[in-house]
Amino acid sequence: MSSAIKLWSRLAAAVTGAVLALVVPVHAWAASNGLDTVMIEAARSRRRRGGFGFFGLFGGICCLLVVAAIVLTIVLVARNRKKPRDPRDPR
Repeated sequence: MSSAIKLWSRLAAAVTGAVLALVVPVHAWAASNGLDTVMIEAARSRRRRGGFGFFGLFGGICCLLVVAAIVLTIVLVARNRKKPRDPRDPR
């Protein structure tokens, strides 16, 4: 088991290093390339509509359902961990 943990930690370090080696230069390039002003202009020129619209309402309901599912999962897992198992229980 110790060799598996060593292998996993080395693999995680290598992947983290590779991701950082790619993400940091790309972020620096994007920040110096003027893309931030292009995004700001695109956001300002976008037509604004009043209210949420259908997709805003659907997105809000979907978000609430996902959050509720996550909370329900956490509560169910926590309830099952709190119950001590009786060694004499046939289950």
